[in-house]
This record gives sequence, structure tokens and C-alpha cells, in this order.
Amino acid sequence: MKRLASAAAMAAGLIVTTATSAFAAASPPVQASGPSPYAACSSTDAGQPGRNYLNAEVEPQLAVNPANPANLIGMFHQDRWSNGGAHGIGGTVSTDGGASWTEVDLPFSACAPGGLSYERASDPWVSFGPDGTAYASALSFDRSDNRNAVSASVSTDGGVTWTNTQTIVAYPNAQFGTDKNSTTADPTRVGVAYTVWDTAISPTDNPADNIHAQAYRGPAFFSKTADGGRTWSVPKVIVDLGNRHQTIGNVVVVDPHSGALYDFTALVVSPNTPIRGTHSNTQLAFVKSTDGGDTWSAPHVIAPFNSLGVVDPNTGQLLRVGDGLEEVAIDPASGSLYVVWESSTNFVKNAKQSAASWDDEILLAVSRDGGATWTAPSVVRTLPSGLPLYTPTVAVDSSGTVAVTYYDTRALSPANTATLPTDYWVSYSTDAGKTFADEQHIAGPFDQLSAPFARGFFLGDYQGLQSAGAGFEALFVKTNCNLDASDPNAAPTGDPACGPASSSLTPTPNTNPTDVFSSTLSP
Repeated sequence: MKRLASAAAMAAGLIVTTATSAFAAASPPVQASGPSPYAACSSTDAGQPGRNYLNAEVEPQLAVNPANPANLIGMFHQDRWSNGGAHGIGGTVSTDGGASWTEVDLPFSACAPGGLSYERASDPWVSFGPDGTAYASALSFDRSDNRNAVSASVSTDGGVTWTNTQTIVAYPNAQFGTDKNSTTADPTRVGVAYTVWDTAISPTDNPADNIHAQAYRGPAFFSKTADGGRTWSVPKVIVDLGNRHQTIGNVVVVDPHSGALYDFTALVVSPNTPIRGTHSNTQLAFVKSTDGGDTWSAPHVIAPFNSLGVVDPNTGQLLRVGDGLEEVAIDPASGSLYVVWESSTNFVKNAKQSAASWDDEILLAVSRDGGATWTAPSVVRTLPSGLPLYTPTVAVDSSGTVAVTYYDTRALSPANTATLPTDYWVSYSTDAGKTFADEQHIAGPFDQLSAPFARGFFLGDYQGLQSAGAGFEALFVKTNCNLDASDPNAAPTGDPACGPASSSLTPTPNTNPTDVFSSTLSP
């Protein structure tokens, strides 16, 4: 791409800001995804509702191999649909610490060679065990008849090939709907890994049934492998608060010293509005197991989410972000637990989302005693302008440094309604989360309005961040419409990558909306 002329940058409405940092600069982003390997699957799209965004990669997850830290695995939605999931899960592997990447297929849908016989896949997750075995999971489902499953696969060659692909649980229709899975390899037990998810359970298999709004539940489920992913245990419920309550965003972390398991989740509790509508009462909570997942504590509430989501402040257009979902990490040395989420200082219970309210801060809570007590939520980052910050991720490296990554829209000028300049950042704490230093800029600004639209302009409900020795590796999504005029790869006016990716199901000129990128972060 050619350099963007300065006049074009002015038209884009950029406000140039510079953040100073005492830390080394983040490495320039390296592209980790390419043209879709599932493009041939477009021939089967006609029978499915919704719009498919070919070459749109979103929602990445990342794992670093403890047996070979130069070996990284990334996973992401490949060819995102407007109404759920993607053609399949894309994979990317690095053997040089993120300096370069090679794409691989993941067998979670029929679009992948030898994949499971489902139309779509979603919500990728991957984790390495101490021996270098990689455990991956995803949602596999049909949009035509709502068959759905939580599926799993294993790699013993650093992510190049995948075996023992299977469904941990499978349902025939929409009466049982799996969502937001995650998989965590036990850092101290070879061959052991844990997968958790929620299942929305309705009284009938008809989504339009009126009783659906008044009677549903969404318990958290748990399954375990103790034989390197060859088999998984019968799923069991670990959190269930009953009718018109649900969990979502379950993620397990393991204390490497005590072996305790912590499952963090969002609890949607009374009073709430079922499934969709005004904002529900959502609490950040966790349950704990000290016997390898056989038994679990009752939920312990850490804090309210107080999340409103995000809109374009100038137009009110919806963004789909990580509101109502937490990201967690554990210090491998001390066992301290860290949880981050996005929140709003303008939160009003059950207030509908509007252009006047959005998530404008990143919050952190810490436990240094195995979850017995937690610090009050503290602000990692907020902007003097009050503009949105969202989709945070947290990790802790071998030195105890805490990293938190997030997106923001600080480059948006008040008069700009044509684009939404978006940047990706990281902030560090070297005092166990008590304070956070100045930021490092990772990428941007890019135009988020050229992202695929899936209930909002969508980069992912989560992004990837993992420790890599005394440092971190980030795996994240940005659009290919780069608005930074100083970047030699900035998109020129009229570039097809900057075509509007509107909520309309009518195809637009944008043929490559997003890609996945990596960056090495050095505190």
C-alpha cells in the first residue's frame, strides 16, 4: 500500500497523541494471518442465513510452549459470519518467537480438511501443557438446524498437525446452546487439561417460543482430560444458580504450587432481562476446586461488571467488544490472581446503550491469598477525554510484571463521523498491580468501521496475550484500513480494504477487512 497523504489523514479526523514510556518499545506488528484457506467453503454459503465476511479474521487466542518458548500457536475465527461463528477456526504457528508465522488448518468445521461435520466454528482457545502438548477447543455448530457442540483437538508437534479431534458434548438443536468455551492445560500435570463453557438451556427447542424468555438457565460445565486429550470426562455442572440466571465467559487458571483450580465467570443474576434487551445485573465471580475439579466451592463474587458496551461516540454505531467478560492471569511465582474487565463510570442499572454512555475504563482486581480476599477494583487506564477503552487482556511474566492490553479511540476527533480511528496499547505494573506505568503503543490507528459487523463492528470478544519469559507476546486483530499517515503501509484513499463493512447484508467492496497480528512486548 502507498503512503497516505497528509490531507487524507486530516479528512479521517485523526488526533495525533504520543504516550511516553520508560519501557522498551513494543515490536512492530507482524502479520500472522493471510488469505482464507477456507475460501472454497463460500460455495455452500447460499443455504445459510447471514452474511459471510471472507478473509475476516477475528477473536484470536494465543499459547506459548513452555517446553520451547519460541514455539507459539495462535487460533482465530476465519471468515466471520454476521450472525454467529465463522467458516472455521484458523491456526497460525511460529517457531521463532513471533518473528514469522505459518498458517495451519484446525479441524473444527467441515470447511477444514478432515474437520468435524459442522457448518461453522467459533470461540477458539488453545493452551500448552508442560511437555509441549497443545490442547485446543472451539464451538462447532450448524446455523441451518442449530446442532452445536464443544469440540477439542490435540497437537504434539507444536501446532502443525492436530489429532484426537472429538466433541466433548453435542446437542441436536437450540434447546441446549453451548457458548464461550475455554481450555487450560495443567502447568504441573503432564497429560491433564480442563475445558469449561456455559450452556443456555431452554424449555423447548423453538427459539421463538414465548416461554423461552421466562424460563431458561445457563450453568457452567466442566470436563477434564487426564490422558493427553485422547478422552474427556463426562461434562458436569460446576455453577448453576437456577432459573433466569446464567454464567458466561468461564476461564480456568491453575495455581502451579497448590494445584488449585479457579474458574472465573460472569454471573448474570436477578434482576435481569433474559437473553437480550436492557442490560442485566452481571457479577464478576469465581469458583474454586482443590481436588482437581472433582468438587467446587460456591460462587464468590468479586465485583459488579458495570459494563455498558461501546458505541462510536460521534455516531452511536454499535461496536461489539468484550463487555461483560473478564480476562484472568496467575503469577507463576507468587500465585497471585489478577482479573481485568472493562467498565463504565456512567453506568446506570438496566440503562439501554446509547451514544451518551459507553465503557470508558479498564479495571483490575487482585487476590494474593488464593481468592480469600480481593482488592477493590482499581483503574488501570482511563482517558481524560472520556472516550471508550475496551477488550482488556492480562498476563504476568516470570519477573512478576503485569501487562494489560486494550483498545481505545483516543485518536477520534469530535467532528469525524466517517471513520473510527482505533489503537491498541499495553500498560505495565512492576509492583504487583498497585500502579501502572505509562503506556506502550502496539498498533494503529486503524478504522474499526471497516471491520466485519456481527451485532456491532467486531474485532473479537477477546484477544491473545501470554507471558514469554521476562516479557510478553500479544496476538490481536486490527483492520487493514490503516489511518496513520506516518506509516509507509497506510491505506490510500479508495483502497478496497477501507470499503464500508456496514450492518447491511449487502456485500461491500471490502474484500479483506481484518487480519491477525503479533507483537513482542518488552517491559
